[in-house]
Amino acid sequence: MAGDALLSTSFQWVAQRTPQDKVDPVRILDVIGRLGKSVGAKGLAGGQVMDLICEGKGDSGDVTIEDLRWIHTHKTAALLDVAVASGAILGGANPEEVKACEKFALNIGLAFQVADDILDCTQSTEELGKTAGKDDAVDKTTYVKLLGLEGAREEAQRLVDEGKAALAPFGDRATPLLALADYIINRKN
Repeated sequence: MAGDALLSTSFQWVAQRTPQDKVDPVRILDVIGRLGKSVGAKGLAGGQVMDLICEGKGDSGDVTIEDLRWIHTHKTAALLDVAVASGAILGGANPEEVKACEKFALNIGLAFQVADDILDCTQSTEELGKTAGKDDAVDKTTYVKLLGLEGAREEAQRLVDEGKAALAPFGDRATPLLALADYIINRKN
């Protein structure tokens, strides 16, 4: 119920609290549409359904790296994408700048999931603050399972590097997002 309430509130806040005298209403509608998409069938809900469908198929080889990327593009990365793109849109970014922000967010969202998979198998429950090894316990397909630990680390770094490169046109204005990217793959829980 808390998730439902927070989700509904996000639409309400964008619609009611974005100053229409300072932000073009077309931009506000764009953001509201993106919020809906990010949690719908081609967003969080769709990614979660695919994740559940793939559960227990990890050892059989039925789940590919492309399946895993699809799941986390629509599940994890979609949420980061809408957050970053919405800020850019409401802040007055042009279409090319929004695309750069979307590319950053997609890569960082995927890197977040790869890092999460790595942490799940390398940290203790105490270090994580949640149950360690639970992905293995439910035979969940992870980046570590498909790429190996070192391959997953390389993939996380590749995704962060590609995401950060997308923000090069913003120069120093991108510093907070660049720091977020570094934090995502260097975190311990």
